[in-house]
Amino acid sequence: MNKKISALLSTALSLALLFAGCSAPAANTDFSEDKINIVATTTMLADLSAVIGGERVNVNGLMGPGIDPHLYQASAGDVSLMQKADVVVYNGLHLEGKMGEIFENLSGQGLTVICIEDGMDETQLLASEDDSSVHDPHIWFDVSLWKNAAKIVADGLSKADPEGTTEYQKNLNSYLKELNEADTYIRNRATELTQEQRILVTAHDAFQYFGEAYGFEVRGLQGISTDSEAGTADVSGLANFIVERQIKAIFVESSVPPKTIEALQAAVKSKGFDVAIGGELYSDSLGDANSGASTYILTVKANIDTIVDALK
Repeated sequence: MNKKISALLSTALSLALLFAGCSAPAANTDFSEDKINIVATTTMLADLSAVIGGERVNVNGLMGPGIDPHLYQASAGDVSLMQKADVVVYNGLHLEGKMGEIFENLSGQGLTVICIEDGMDETQLLASEDDSSVHDPHIWFDVSLWKNAAKIVADGLSKADPEGTTEYQKNLNSYLKELNEADTYIRNRATELTQEQRILVTAHDAFQYFGEAYGFEVRGLQGISTDSEAGTADVSGLANFIVERQIKAIFVESSVPPKTIEALQAAVKSKGFDVAIGGELYSDSLGDANSGASTYILTVKANIDTIVDALK
């Protein structure tokens, strides 16, 4: 057996071992011969890539609605899909926590890899309370930061497809106007609550950017990654906070099982206070096609509507 064949077999075996037992299905292999083929990790980035790319691109998303990117494990089919793409778009900031090595390998294979983290101003990023060197990845909850993400995607697509630069810039400018309108909508709805009512309690700590941008105090039962688990002390401490502040409602998330918030609700009740589950928020994923929240803009509007209506 010559060295080349031996190396190929070794690589194949390594991949097989790496992805053995992974439960994530392969993404749809909907590739086009006459368009720029993009693979984006999250539903938010797939939507953003489609908006900026317009008619020049074909977008495949790895993670469907309701999928938790913190826990997502790529399949061998996902890796193959990304290797065949012209452009791969991912969030970074450890959002796709189990895929770091894959992105590093893709960067050395000649395709365009757009990492939103690389284009962000670090001074605008929030740090984890537990580790100041770890940044919160949930940047899309601040519309002004998502505007930056849109610019990063437009720049990356222009480098991958210089002939499309004019169209990408046109689409970007149009989208930035829509994002400004969405930001105004969120701010206007938030003013319907008093400052004392602006306390957001959710399943995991995904909404700190939202809180900073729109004036809410935010408490999450789990940490910034759903890899962390809430213990009995966490539930009890947050239950005491809810009783003390007389918080009217708490919220489940579309990509996190509701059992943790239901346990929190029960703990509050055991302390003699009733707190409602105010509805479901879209956190690490957009809604599906039938949700009325299948785009980023529809999602951020749905979230603020749910929050304000429940906390009034």
